[in-house]
Amino acid sequence: MRPTAPSWLKVLVPIKRTVDYAVKIRVGANGVETAGVKHSLNPFCEIAVEEAVRLRERHKKDIENITVVTIGPPKAADVLRTALAMGADSAIHVEVKDGVIVEPLAVARALKAIVGEEKPDIVLMGKQAIDDDASQTGGMLAGMLSWPQANFASKIELDVAGKSVKVAREIDGGLETLSMDLPAVVTTDLRLNEPRYASLPNIMKAKKKPLKKLKPEDLKVDFSPRLETVKVEAPPARKGGAKVESVDEVVAKLKEAGVL
Repeated sequence: MRPTAPSWLKVLVPIKRTVDYAVKIRVGANGVETAGVKHSLNPFCEIAVEEAVRLRERHKKDIENITVVTIGPPKAADVLRTALAMGADSAIHVEVKDGVIVEPLAVARALKAIVGEEKPDIVLMGKQAIDDDASQTGGMLAGMLSWPQANFASKIELDVAGKSVKVAREIDGGLETLSMDLPAVVTTDLRLNEPRYASLPNIMKAKKKPLKKLKPEDLKVDFSPRLETVKVEAPPARKGGAKVESVDEVVAKLKEAGVL
């Protein structure tokens, strides 16, 4: 009798380098100023990497490989090394020039090409990036691949034997649970997990893990922008509040403002 082929699963985690969440954003004439500003791994992407590593910890013999991929300038290699230090096995860097903005549609098309090469069973990615808050790439990718998708996951349960995944997601009325066959696309929400800190030994090991570099031409994807940003400006400064001593004074203030 011929032995059954192993049912190892591959996980692909797209990630993005963004302005660090703790940095106070400055808006200039051409938009948000990014030169000389600290950048780091997008928090939602970090959650996706953490969940991929946790899935492997729960299914040690069933997860063959965790690959992280990013599209960005040369400095974006830093977030790939961070993900490798957290526990990913290999990385892919689609390198573009500094200052090039890659729109969600181009990202989805590039990821589709990479999925065709890597053949993952599940794509785990952050629900959005904190720089543009577009939250579009996951849905576009699933549509292009004709794969099922679950967005804003707060819990993920992988059934390796059944080649399926169960995802709980928060909605206005409570929790919604979706069950999907693999391959599938899942985007992660904040409540899914709390990412670990990479230890120094793992940071050193990450430097020796494979990191493949590609160019947009290698994927045969056009990164030309299709959108034009007409104007970007900071919101107006909030006016200071005032304390009132009584309800009558509140009513008087509201009348002065024309609310009543």
